[in-house]
Amino acid sequence: MIETDILIIGAGPTGLFAVFEAGLLKLKCHLIDALPQIGGQLSELYPKKPIYDIPGYPEVLAGDLVSNLMEQIKQFQPGFTLAETAETIDKLDDGTFIVTTNKGTKHHAKAVAIAGGLGTFEPRKPEIDRISFYEEKGVEYFVKDPELFRDKKIVIAGGGDSALDWSIFLADVASKVTLIHRRNEFRGALDSVEKLQEYKKLGLVNLITPAEVIALHGEDKLNAITIDKDGNQETIECDYFIPLFGLTPKLGAIANWGLEIEKNAIKVNNALDYQTNIPGIYAIGDVNIYPGKLKLILCGFHEATLMCQSVYQRINPGKKYVLKYTTVSGVDGFDGTRKEAEKAVVKSID
Repeated sequence: MIETDILIIGAGPTGLFAVFEAGLLKLKCHLIDALPQIGGQLSELYPKKPIYDIPGYPEVLAGDLVSNLMEQIKQFQPGFTLAETAETIDKLDDGTFIVTTNKGTKHHAKAVAIAGGLGTFEPRKPEIDRISFYEEKGVEYFVKDPELFRDKKIVIAGGGDSALDWSIFLADVASKVTLIHRRNEFRGALDSVEKLQEYKKLGLVNLITPAEVIALHGEDKLNAITIDKDGNQETIECDYFIPLFGLTPKLGAIANWGLEIEKNAIKVNNALDYQTNIPGIYAIGDVNIYPGKLKLILCGFHEATLMCQSVYQRINPGKKYVLKYTTVSGVDGFDGTRKEAEKAVVKSID
């Protein structure tokens, strides 16, 4: 039996940052993740993709953000159960929980924080004949390592942020990038759309709209695709076809835990602490839903912070907590050192 204060289901960026906030409160964390490595979607789907909306980082690669979060929390020595999924949960008479994984590993926690991102997920695959035959033979649903496409001819299909961002990014990697979208309008960020149009004018990206990929060709591996544009068909040579139509999220076994679910996400009380309808179980990050919800990493960080404050009060009922700023006490100031700095703060408040 693994004992912990907070059991965090999901080792993505939100779950990792929760470890830091919990550590400041002297709360021990253990994390469960179905993936064999930490980082969630950032590590599994796009470790080399740049992220632009993390405060203090004009640009940071997804994999580097995970590494930085791990460096930040290593002092609090969290535990990890990887390559296992949380299957069942039992609430004991004392209000604590037993969570058991698909491999039988049991975890005893005073609170549970579900930070599973989109949950388990699989790519939305276009309905193209024999596409499964070409998977890993030229058809890729994720860009894990951009170097795979170095000096190759690639075709990307889609109109969202991923399709736009990877078309722009891979223009400096591949020998030729073609982006195909079934509409003239895109769903991605406006600045990405504008940058894509600039790349089109410069000849860095071949943009074809409105069009659709209707066939794949190649004997042993992919070597060409056929598109339909306004009823006219055209065959384009390529080494890789990357359809980026989003993910189909699934909560998995968590959906059977008696939690209130809406639109395949977990409803929480965002006015207070992101607790679910079951006291002691929280949901933070992309896995939750509430009025005005934004699926951003920085929002997950905020939710994790308030969740940890709530768990502290749950574990220490009636105990007054005085917020301390790390700018004054540092991180080690939370273990009882730097008393003089703390006294100075209290004196200034008085």
